[in-house]
Amino acid sequence: MSSDDARTDGPGAAPPEQLALIRDAVRKRAPAPRARPRTWRNAELAGELPVARVLVDKGLVHLDRYFDYAVPAAMDAEAQPGVRVRVRFGAGERDGRREGGRLINGYVVERRADSDFPGVLAPLAQVLSPEPVLTPDLLHLCRAVADRYAGALADVVQLAVPPRMARAERSPDPGPPQAPPPAPEPGGWSRYPQGPGFLRALAEGGTPRAVWTALPGPGWPQEVAAALAATLAGGRGALAVLPDGRAAARVDAAFTALAGSGRHVLLTADSGPEARYRRWLAVSRGRVRVVIGTRAAMFAPVRDLGLAVIWDDADAAHADDHAPQPHAREVLLLRAAHEGTAFLLGGHSRTVEAAQLVETGWARPLAADRAELRVHAPLVRTVGDRDEERDPAARTARLPSLAWTVAREALAAGPVLVQVPRRGYAPRLNCEDCREPARCGACRGPLESVGAGEVLRCGWCGRGSPEWYCAVCGGRRLRAAVVGARRTAEELGRAFPAVPVRTSGRDHVLDTVPDRPALVVSTPGAEPVAEGSGYAAALLLDGWALLGRPDLRAGEETLRRWLNAAALVRPQGEGGTVVVLAEPTLRPVQGLVRWDPEGHAARELADRAELRYPPVSRMASVSGPQDQVGTFLASAGLPAEAEVMGPTPLPTVPSGRPRRVGDPPPGEAWERALVRVPPGSGAALAASLKSAQAARLTRRDGPPVRVRVDPAEIG
Repeated sequence: MSSDDARTDGPGAAPPEQLALIRDAVRKRAPAPRARPRTWRNAELAGELPVARVLVDKGLVHLDRYFDYAVPAAMDAEAQPGVRVRVRFGAGERDGRREGGRLINGYVVERRADSDFPGVLAPLAQVLSPEPVLTPDLLHLCRAVADRYAGALADVVQLAVPPRMARAERSPDPGPPQAPPPAPEPGGWSRYPQGPGFLRALAEGGTPRAVWTALPGPGWPQEVAAALAATLAGGRGALAVLPDGRAAARVDAAFTALAGSGRHVLLTADSGPEARYRRWLAVSRGRVRVVIGTRAAMFAPVRDLGLAVIWDDADAAHADDHAPQPHAREVLLLRAAHEGTAFLLGGHSRTVEAAQLVETGWARPLAADRAELRVHAPLVRTVGDRDEERDPAARTARLPSLAWTVAREALAAGPVLVQVPRRGYAPRLNCEDCREPARCGACRGPLESVGAGEVLRCGWCGRGSPEWYCAVCGGRRLRAAVVGARRTAEELGRAFPAVPVRTSGRDHVLDTVPDRPALVVSTPGAEPVAEGSGYAAALLLDGWALLGRPDLRAGEETLRRWLNAAALVRPQGEGGTVVVLAEPTLRPVQGLVRWDPEGHAARELADRAELRYPPVSRMASVSGPQDQVGTFLASAGLPAEAEVMGPTPLPTVPSGRPRRVGDPPPGEAWERALVRVPPGSGAALAASLKSAQAARLTRRDGPPVRVRVDPAEIG
């Protein structure tokens, strides 16, 4: 049988390898491959193509290959490429006796007339469904993603194919797809010099590739919908990936209004497993040609894909937390390259990756001219020298007089948005006397205040600390080191007693707010849309908390969050004003004041090029227990041009702190190394790391290490 032998197919796959369970049996048999496979007890085989090559659902890089199984005659009709099956993994024969393995799921990827394995093939145990969910195109995409991220193909397939829901497969067929709608009018795209031409190229079957800097205001969902409709009008499918369910719902509503219902599906987690799988099947069967969804929709098997769209590619939600942690932007770029599709990367800001696409000529910039931008953008103000003359504390106060004045005047015209970087009430506290951070006596986690008059609570273990005192000076008075959204809302409520205050954050996110005076306090990314013409003003508080993060992307991410909030404010001609409270000479602040995300991204890209940091180079991180990372890299066979930085120690995770993605086990001393290669060597780097990881697992050379290609944070 070959459920323990391996045959390698596809680029970057490992060489064949026998497992210990069948090694003795194979030695007793003739080494030449069998002309026809057989099964235990000589069960009748399929008359034609009696061998099924199966991808088993085990996400381990040293098992990242296909396994051969015999196809019983009773399963011949259903065991077709792409269907889900059950197989015994680890089964074999020893001394003529059958030894069974564990039943696991898998996918048939190919039917063959023979097998390279010289032993006895185990039969397929069960065909779970005759639905061909893993199509050749989807399998090719998953293999490309696995190779790019040095991951296992089974892990990527698990992300790409949703769990089976039998009732959804038995649901009535909705019938053939609707006829394509007529090409849409340019509408909002007419505000961009290249906009009408971009839509026309999509409708005519072209493959334009653009990096789109969207104008501020509420019109971007209609513009995304128009691009999807133009592609559909040209007889091709289209796909749009949004960072969250709220953004997807806005594009969904805009596309329905433009093209009508029944022409697309919405793939988000909010729809539930069964409904989501039913919609996914409609796409896989070719009944629906347009998909709008969140991160998982990047793998949607759209027939004849003509356009791939991603909005706000810097949002952290686009990076999957599950191995091998692919990013939606990179997956859609792979699809655009392999499937020959048009590509649209849009947002109010611009990432360095988008700037590189423009600089290399792979994509064209799509933006409005400065005159059009001034019509739609709000006035952006920051604390200057004149403000400091009138208010000496203007640069140090959390809410200087400039912010109070703008908020008071704007509240007469409509709602005011207040963006606060931290959620909660007072998430970080210090001793009033010695400034020592307040710590939990049980786990040493940070204490936080959850509300006025409430007992202090540990942010790690959740225990209350009613009798807290400072372990350094013995003091009992506290001060807030960081003020959260709830505390801000409380303070603003006291300052404006006649104005309602609403909050929007991770625990309770508002979709919209009415077009009437109110203070809306929100954390970044949770800002609701103001009905009507937008917010009358926005206050962007605590810029130091965003800009001071020890992250290479701190400036880029801060500007993105500010632009997304400022884009919800009315134009300057209608009185819209944005106040940003941060040092005015900093590059991200100037990028906001000038509303110049393109220039900011170009300067950031130039800095990355000088430092040889991504995306100018390709990088991978390798982390693991001390003394293991260096050993792993020494055996990895890295490309000659690879540069290893480190390893350096990682902060030890206290035993009481909640685990985060990428954290080492609590209490263990880990280290991390970064491996950098120039452009064009990324595939070789990923292949060498994957091969080294597979060899390490096969030989069981110590504890496993973690490999991540394109790490989100590199310090």
